[in-house]
Amino acid sequence: MAHATDRPSLSESDVDPAPMAQFQRWFDQARQAGGPEPDAMSLATVGDGGMPSLRFVLLKGADESGFSFYTNYRSAKALDIDANPVAAIAFRWSALERQVRAAGQVVVTTPEESDAYFASRARESQLGAWASEQSRVIAGRSVLEERLAEMEARFAGVEVPRPPWWGGLRLVPATVEFWQGRPGRLHDRLRYRRADNERWVIERLAP
Repeated sequence: MAHATDRPSLSESDVDPAPMAQFQRWFDQARQAGGPEPDAMSLATVGDGGMPSLRFVLLKGADESGFSFYTNYRSAKALDIDANPVAAIAFRWSALERQVRAAGQVVVTTPEESDAYFASRARESQLGAWASEQSRVIAGRSVLEERLAEMEARFAGVEVPRPPWWGGLRLVPATVEFWQGRPGRLHDRLRYRRADNERWVIERLAP
């Protein structure tokens, strides 16, 4: 971790005018820094009962359209999003003393995107998507093992297709905040806020 005297700053004049381009810059640096799972992000959702829920998922795509991840559409997170299609995410890269937060609407990725990502997964992960009724209560580990054995027999010798209940979700950000640790807890915080469909406003926040 950087010492207090050599921590980098975060300046309005240095960042990219587009938040997703700035995110990609930081994400690439986080991967180069060699920390564990730089693609791990916390995902916060709220269901129709108003209770927030938080978990970690893996980022699988980041471009001008938003942040993409994949899940069972019957999972707790997906049901929350179906009831209330907004979410917030956060990344923490400790070695660089950086955080990124984003919030916005969540949309379903195209079937073509979901098919392409599913095809890229390891076969055991593909079979696991069929075997696990994600977020459901089960009697024991043996339920998963039996179900996996059934799927191995079902798809023996053939490619595993994507389950119709499994695919991608994309958070389309309305805000993206970049946080850089600085000495004395006077951290740099720059927030991109979508002013309209074409324009982003960059604002500095007090730490």
